[in-house]
This record gives sequence, structure tokens and C-alpha cells, in this order.
Amino acid sequence: MRFGAALLRSRESPFTVEEVNLESGPADGEVLVRIAGCGMCRTDLAVRRPAGRSPLPAVLGHEGAGVVVETGGPHTGLSIGDHVVLSFDSCGRCRNCLNAAPAYCDFFASLNLFAGREENSGRFTDAAGGALAPRWFGQSSFAEYALVPARNAVRVDPELPIELLGPLGCGFLTGAGAVFNSFGARPGESIAVFGAGAVGLAAVMAATSCAVVTVAIDRHHGRLALAERFGAIPLHAESPSLPARIRQLTDGGAHYALDTTACAQLINDALRALRPTGHLGLVARLHTTLPLQAGALEGGRRISHICEGDAVPGLLIPRLTGLWQAGRFPFDELVRTYPLADINEAERDCEAGRVVKPVLIPQGRSR
Repeated sequence: MRFGAALLRSRESPFTVEEVNLESGPADGEVLVRIAGCGMCRTDLAVRRPAGRSPLPAVLGHEGAGVVVETGGPHTGLSIGDHVVLSFDSCGRCRNCLNAAPAYCDFFASLNLFAGREENSGRFTDAAGGALAPRWFGQSSFAEYALVPARNAVRVDPELPIELLGPLGCGFLTGAGAVFNSFGARPGESIAVFGAGAVGLAAVMAATSCAVVTVAIDRHHGRLALAERFGAIPLHAESPSLPARIRQLTDGGAHYALDTTACAQLINDALRALRPTGHLGLVARLHTTLPLQAGALEGGRRISHICEGDAVPGLLIPRLTGLWQAGRFPFDELVRTYPLADINEAERDCEAGRVVKPVLIPQGRSR
């Protein structure tokens, strides 16, 4: 089948919406999904960095959601017509996958960022027959259709707005999962969230949904206003004596801190804002050595990296949609939709901070 997709042919070039070719349908354990909407994530845009090693040309996109139109084999657990949110790929067989930690799959990098699954990888080409990189995060969902391992797909209520749900598979899952899974935050505890972008605001919504005292730190007044609307105490990142101010607002120091900025100064501020035995989680990739200030880890404070919110997508995504239906996780207020043809505008708006979460809506039909 032939259908439209947004290709990134080089790190310097704009996206181009082109016709691509899928030479065969789902193999055993796969499903073909008609994409209703796909979020744009900072990880997609990181491919442009000089250090990026993901192969190109490629169809990116890893926050897809849509409707199953074909299944491969009887063991996918999904049926034609099912509405699904697509998440990251994992092997399902290594020790971490078997221990309900698929974000730490032994093959996470190869499956999601670099080589993809080797089996049947040559099925995906451009209109001229040129090879495209294997599926990005098992999806490549900046497209009208995506062929995915059924393991990636989480069935959701068909009454939900499927075109908006894709970011629940990565960005919103990461922020909320950090609160629910990595920290196990409980009512009456406190968290300081550094960076009020998509991941940070998802953490804010998750924290306030379970009565956790939440302080949101950012440099942009508009983002702080959103955090306040979702129940957080807003605090400008350039406030004088920032760690002391957070300790004051959290009655002696935050139990948890989540950094989404990868800024060394803010990471040190976050550690100093914690109470003894507090836990700082980092979700953004560090690109330089992280210098820690003297005494930053005293008092039993600890720091760890968090991948994909330590989530099992099949468990957390239904929890988040349930919270949304109850009015306690209003992620849709962070979304702005764009036609897939406007992907470059969406990227510019994302980079400039004019939108928290762009979601691309494919338009057109397969041929």
C-alpha cells in the first residue's frame, strides 16, 4: 500500500510530506494502524543534533494513536476496529522486560533509536523504492498508517478522542509515570518540577491529582500560568535563593524533584531544594558532564535517571485516560493540532515554545 508520510531526509533539511510504500501487511505479532494523530516530541527533534546517530532518511513520530485496520496472526490480542495508543518498543524477553520494566529493555536503544527490528525491515521504502530507516520507536507514526508490533499498542475506550491520545504513549506517560511509579508520591508529600513543558506539566497534573504539594519552576510566565491552573505553586526559575524558596514552600524541602531541563544549575538547585532522603529524577538527556556542588547529595539525597516514567504502558495509559475522564488529568489543554502537511510549522512552534504539545493530524487516504 502507498500512503503519505513526513520524511526527514537529513539533519539539516525540513520535513517533506511524501508518498511511501509498504510492501506487505502485518507479520505475525504486528498490527497495521490508521493514524488519527501523532504528538511531536523533543526526542523526534533531537535527531537533528550533531550527536544524533539515528539513521536517515526516516519517518519519525513515536506518539501515535489510531485504529487497527489489519492484524497479523491470531496472537496479537487486538482486533480490527480497536482504538489504540502506541508506545515505545521492547523485546518482551529480557530480564528487565520480564520484570515489568520495559523502558530498561536490554535492546531499548537498538529497537527504538537505531536499528529497529531486523525482521521484515526492508518493507518500508519511499515512492522511488529507496530504503527508509527501520521503524522509529517501533512506529514511524508521522504518517497516515503505521505498522507496529502489537506489544507497542494499548487498547483504549473508543469513546475517547483518539486523535489527541498519542502523547499518552511517551511525553505525558513520562511525566505522570515519574510521579506515580518512580517516586510513588503519596498525598501530603511534595514535589518540585523543574521545567513546565509537556513532561513537566504532565507531572504537575499527576501530582495534583493525588494531593501532592507541587511547585513548578520555569522561565516562561505562560507555562507557569498553566502550571498554576493545574494546581501547582508557580515559581520563576530566576527567583533569588531558589532552593531556599522551594524549601519554604514545601515545609522544609521537597520529597521529590523532577528535572526536565538538563540545566546543570537547575539540577543543583533541585538537589538543594530536597529534604533529607529526597529523590531527584532526571528525564532529559545530559549532553555534558554534570558538575555537582559540594554537599549536594548529603543527607541521603539521591539522583537517578528516569526513562519513560518507569511505566508499563498497558497499565499506565488506561490510568491516565481514566483520570482524564474524571477531570483530573486535563492533558488535552496542552495540545494544539496541525495537519501533517504543516509539520515544519509545528516544529518551529515547538522549538520557539509557542505550543506545549503539537499533535499532527494525517489527512488523505491510502492508495
